[in-house]
Amino acid sequence: MTFAGLLSQFLEIVIAVALAPLLTGWVNQWRAWLQNRSAPSLWQPYRTLHKLFNKESMVADHASRLFRTAPYVVFGCMVLASAIIPTLSTDLPLAPAADAIALVGLFALARVFISLAAMDVGTAFGSMGARREMLIGFLAEPALLMVLFSAALISKSTSLTTIVSTLANREFTIYPGLAFAGVAFTMVSLAENARVPVDNPATHLELTMIHEALILEYSGRHLALLEWAASLKLFAYSCIGLALFFPWGVAAAQAPLEMLLALPALVFKLAIGGFVLAGFETVSAKMRIFRAPEFLATAFMLAVIGMLVQLLLDH
Repeated sequence: MTFAGLLSQFLEIVIAVALAPLLTGWVNQWRAWLQNRSAPSLWQPYRTLHKLFNKESMVADHASRLFRTAPYVVFGCMVLASAIIPTLSTDLPLAPAADAIALVGLFALARVFISLAAMDVGTAFGSMGARREMLIGFLAEPALLMVLFSAALISKSTSLTTIVSTLANREFTIYPGLAFAGVAFTMVSLAENARVPVDNPATHLELTMIHEALILEYSGRHLALLEWAASLKLFAYSCIGLALFFPWGVAAAQAPLEMLLALPALVFKLAIGGFVLAGFETVSAKMRIFRAPEFLATAFMLAVIGMLVQLLLDH
């Protein structure tokens, strides 16, 4: 474990925690502009977090310890997920843990805790949101695994750092399997981050919301941690997409000079991705919740086709 490795790991965590709300603000700003509305400030997510952290947390009298613990577990899972994704460098002390299955497991652990906490208080909307969240996760996680396995077939490893190193250091090649996986990953990331067309992060309509129904009973610092975790999840999924399909710019091991250039490259790619996400949400309409299984089943089929195409090309 070298000093450069520890430094890159520390920077990965700090940049993820610091930039995640900024990415959310960037998407919200462009979404408002594209819809011809007055846009909120780019720093609005930071102001919201500051306001919530300074408010008192109101907890229901019959809420168990799980309800109070869930925000910290969810936030910790999202920070760890962001830490094992190679965004700046592949020289990470957590590289042995940066496995595709472990990454999906972290997302699943966070989903289980927030869903149990939503049902813990016993409100109708919390239970409804928990059931919808588990439905989305049940369908999205296998599709995400198939996407990661499609990339793993190229590098012959499920380690994220090995996948990024292999794809970034090869000559530019068009992989048909990754094209299918890219479409599937886009569909999964929209569903997992409660974006249009599966969910609408700006709505509070009780009959249509998914993510907002899970956090209705939270306030104060607990709500701040959950909102921050949601931004970190969007950041993590964005970085997964960049690592798998646009890995150029990630520094190699023992390359401090490349790390200085990796941060501007990461910010540039995230800015483009945020703009594309805002544009897609502007031209799309939210689908009925009963259409979500068809949407995610399509993503799973595309991911499986991508993996099969890659298998056929390898042979």
